[in-house]
Parts: sequence; structure tokens; C-alpha cells
Amino acid sequence: MQQRNAGVLAMADALLAAEANILAANVLDFEQAKERGLSGAMLDRLTLTPKRVEAMADGVRQVAALPDPVGDIIRHWTRPNQLEISKVRVPIGVIGIIYESRPNVTSDAAVLCTKTGNATILRGGSESIHSNKAIASALAKGLAAAELPEDSIQLIQVTDREAVSHLCAMDKYVDVIVPRGGKGLIETVVSLARMPVIKHYDGICILYVDRAADSTMTEAIVINAKCQRPGVCNAVETVLVHR
Repeated sequence: MQQRNAGVLAMADALLAAEANILAANVLDFEQAKERGLSGAMLDRLTLTPKRVEAMADGVRQVAALPDPVGDIIRHWTRPNQLEISKVRVPIGVIGIIYESRPNVTSDAAVLCTKTGNATILRGGSESIHSNKAIASALAKGLAAAELPEDSIQLIQVTDREAVSHLCAMDKYVDVIVPRGGKGLIETVVSLARMPVIKHYDGICILYVDRAADSTMTEAIVINAKCQRPGVCNAVETVLVHR
């Protein structure tokens, strides 16, 4: 646990140390995305700034501060014949994660896997390939600094869609696959995957408001959810009020 947490913290430091490289790579992605005519919302998802890199590193540190799930006993019981049985959290193994657009997902996904003792194979969107490479390289350096295996985080370096098909067919090496993105991507992964898939679909976000809720706080939450960077799909779509 201590070594994994040290690795996660070292990954945060490595992101900040590589800020210049990450931002330079992101400029390349941004210019190419503009030439391809991506929408303003998509460009916003793609864009990194010093503040966003710092937020990425802060998010990594928050993961380090979370309780260690590995070895946690969920349930324990004794059978009539005195056989003791425990349900214990353990690492899954190798997790494949396929995602679109936002380069900070590279950091989020890799760090969560490291915290939980898993290796990961990442396949980001083609529009953020340079940013993803720079971020993954920094994270690997953080792992090495903590004497953890650098190759426990691997980024697929090619952008063609055939790579997704190959990853989904690697059930001998990948234990579970997680698609993050639009409905089309998720349906494609589900249709191709030979291993278990952890998926979502439309992801409707609902805010439930109790009759006793503070109206000023409720208003602030709704406005923030609707207006604070809606391009990254974090907006509340429905508000249900219990009267």
C-alpha cells in the first residue's frame, strides 16, 4: 500500500515536472483539431492549461489520500461446519480503458488503476494523441521514481480504429475493458469484446432536491452543474424536486 501511494504521489510530481512538454504536445493536438473542424465544446475538452495540469496533479493526490481497497474484507461468515469464508477485494489484473477527447482521462484512469494494484492499457482519442503520449510518459517516470514497474501503464501509440478491435480480442491478456465515451463507442466495444465490459450508456445525470433542502444552495448547485464547463459532459440534465 505504501509503495503504491508513493507511486501515485510521484506521478503527481511527474505531471507538474513535465508541464511544459504536456502543454506543447497539447498545442499540436489543438491545432490539428481546429483544422479538422471540431466544435467549440470538443476543443474545450481537449485544451490543457497550466491550471488544468495543476488540477490534474491535485486529482492524483486526492486518489493517493483515498483508503486502500486492496485486501479490504467486504464480508465474512462461518458455515455450520465451521468453514470460514471471506469476500475480499483484490486487484483485477490488466484493465483496458478506451476513451475519447479529454487528455486528463489518461491521468485519471492510470492513477486509479495504480492505486488499486492493477496494470492498465490505455487507448485515448485520436484528437488527443500527442497530449496523451506526454501525460503517459510523465506518469511512467513517476512510477519509476517510486520503484514501481513503468510498463504497468501502457498507452496504445496508434490512432486507427483497428487498435480497438485488437484490444477487445486480447482476452488472454486483458481481464476487463472499460469504454468511456459516446453510445456508439460503447456499443462497438461491447460487440467486439471477448472479456467482461464495465460500461454505461446514456448517463443521464439527475439532481434530487428534498423539500427540506436549502434553496440558495440548490440554486447554486443547479447553475454550476448547467453552466460550469458543460463541454466535458458533467452537466445535470434533470432536476427532480420532492415537494
